[in-house]
Amino acid sequence: MDRRTKLFRHRDPYDIPGTNEQFLAAMAQNCRYQYDHCPDYRRILTERGFSPDRLRGTRDLGALPPIPTLYFKRHELFSMPPGKLPVKATSSGTSGSRSRIGFDLMSLRRGADMVWRMGRYHDLFSPQPCHYLILGYEPHKSNQMAFTKTGYGFTFFAPALSRTYALQYRDGQYVLCLEDLQKRLLSAAKGGAPVRTIGFPAYTYMLLAELKKQGVRLKLPKGSKLTMGGGWKQFYAQKVEKEALYALAEEVLGIGEGECVEFFGAVEHPILYTSCPRHHFHIPIYSRAIIRDPETLRPLPMGELGLLDLLTPMVMSQPLLSVMTDDLAILHPAKSCGCGIPSPWLEIVGRVGVRDIVTCAAGAEQFLQGEGRT
Repeated sequence: MDRRTKLFRHRDPYDIPGTNEQFLAAMAQNCRYQYDHCPDYRRILTERGFSPDRLRGTRDLGALPPIPTLYFKRHELFSMPPGKLPVKATSSGTSGSRSRIGFDLMSLRRGADMVWRMGRYHDLFSPQPCHYLILGYEPHKSNQMAFTKTGYGFTFFAPALSRTYALQYRDGQYVLCLEDLQKRLLSAAKGGAPVRTIGFPAYTYMLLAELKKQGVRLKLPKGSKLTMGGGWKQFYAQKVEKEALYALAEEVLGIGEGECVEFFGAVEHPILYTSCPRHHFHIPIYSRAIIRDPETLRPLPMGELGLLDLLTPMVMSQPLLSVMTDDLAILHPAKSCGCGIPSPWLEIVGRVGVRDIVTCAAGAEQFLQGEGRT
């Protein structure tokens, strides 16, 4: 069995100690493939004095040159013909500053294995049909943004009775339809089917705050969940503590803290990070995280703040083995969480102040400031 396939089919998604050897072998196998099939990536490694043969031990992962997400927003790196890739996705951006990522069939199958195991571990699957409220873009053939695709994919954790989008495609453009979300909420609260939401935490908070301002107090049916992904993006200045957000969800929607789940990920690093009962992002077996010094890029020990570098052998079509995000983060030991998951966890502290980096929330920000309202 292929090393990568074996890793992604491992039963326990957080068994880091039991999969270290598999992960290293999968990274070495993928690195060799990218080196042989992507000339630009081979040049990057060669210029930095790195060879795939150097990946012999876990510590060698820190020597693998990381590629910043900003690079993918300005350059395309493919190891397979882009036109033959079945699924493509982009980050959102302006002035052409967006990453374009394509996935081959085998990578998609590994991703499906990962989602199945992560979803089962975190009790996200349910046979009970529910209503979905998506604080994001309605799917359209002209929209290739990753968050649009993942938002729609989220609606398969449980059968969908309905899908209501905050940003709906009408007459060739997206318009914000918060009234539709509110109507669906009020209607669902009177029925027996659960409600599941998915959206950026900032937009979720804004919606809850607006409902509270209007005096709305609901008790959504049992089994309802408040799920969020993508971080606070450019709204870090308005970020509220998780406890305050969850308290607001219980006050307005009647959803307890135990039914609030967060996701973390990036189009350039398509690994699903799911919050634990203590609301921490533990590292699954499909990836590793390295915190790097912003000045020297050398790996830092646990507990220190630095740039977040994420590693995975999942994708064959592009060299996404080591991607350095624009997130500032701290890596903590597993035991400091207390939830029982035996892998380290990430604390996302903020984002670096690079003007050229445009987040996938940029387009939606314009709508929330008043443009395109209905």
